[in-house]
Amino acid sequence: MAHAYTPGLKVAARTIIEKTRKLPLLGEVLVKKGDKIPAPTIVAKTELPGKVYPINVAGQLGLGKANELMECMLKKDGDNVKKGELVAQSKGFFGFFRSEYKAPINGTITQISNITGQVIFNAPAIPVQIDAYVDGEVKEEIPNEGVIIKTEGVHIQGIIGLGGETFGEIKIIATDPAQVVEEDQITDELKGKIIVCGSKITTQALAKAGKIGVSGVITGGFDYQDIKDILGEDLGVAITGHEDIGYTLILTEGFGTIPMADRTYNLLKKYEGYKASINGATQIRAGVMRPEIIIVHDHQLEDSTHKNYAQSGLERGDQIRIIRAPYFGKLGKVISLPVELHKVESGTWVRVMTAEVDGKEVLIPRANVEVIEK
Repeated sequence: MAHAYTPGLKVAARTIIEKTRKLPLLGEVLVKKGDKIPAPTIVAKTELPGKVYPINVAGQLGLGKANELMECMLKKDGDNVKKGELVAQSKGFFGFFRSEYKAPINGTITQISNITGQVIFNAPAIPVQIDAYVDGEVKEEIPNEGVIIKTEGVHIQGIIGLGGETFGEIKIIATDPAQVVEEDQITDELKGKIIVCGSKITTQALAKAGKIGVSGVITGGFDYQDIKDILGEDLGVAITGHEDIGYTLILTEGFGTIPMADRTYNLLKKYEGYKASINGATQIRAGVMRPEIIIVHDHQLEDSTHKNYAQSGLERGDQIRIIRAPYFGKLGKVISLPVELHKVESGTWVRVMTAEVDGKEVLIPRANVEVIEK
């Protein structure tokens, strides 16, 4: 029969990582295949068209006919204008009672119509650049769009995050995975750093971290209500990562006060002082996306093999995290994977597993767990 595969979170000490870096529309690629580049390197650039402002200037001037507009224009098609600059003026009555129209924006006049009486103003194009995000090698160029960056190192995925991509040096704040980080532990020297907490960081400490200018915060848990207070609204259920909060926040375990998994904490501690690339973007519906921590390094591991769960499936002894009540956020280890379906409280027959959680054996629907991929 087919094996059981439960997609899950990666907590890998060393793995191959590939990142596709693409522009939102066609542009110019600035690096070549084989180039070895640091994370901040701009790999591609383009320009987004500026906002278009169609204005009925003939109406603004009080002209009787739209075809009179051209005689009143002081600027022509293609001219650059500054906001408040005079662009059209009516002839008035014997030189008096003239009407004027001034440019509504800084930009360019792209069309003057004697048929509609409209003048179209275009705001300046918006430059867009994308960086490499991680130190690595350009594996492949995507013509006029971007590149694929390949690297090796630590790859840790979290449960949920806020804020987008950023870089910084790893700094351990919590002395153990269960510690709650308080405000007095946040100091000015943490500016630009990615700080690692334990089971939680208090709201006051997080606020101070934001004021100091930390690049990112990695913590086991955080209260949902406090996140709502930070955002000023409910956390979106579709996708995060666009929040403008000044830093990136990654929860490795879930909501509440939950000790960071030992493996995650120990990996981060091992690479304290290394530069990390992190991204809080999370998507929990179709096309699942997890917040991530990447630390590039070239350390050789005693056991450099990585299990392919998609091929082998879950097996006895695999580490799991439970993602639904009543054991939400708990870590466990697979004991057995019964073939038979099991009837749960809702009356539904589902596939289950037995797992060791907090030193006792429990029965859990397989849909309620994620494997911790190593």
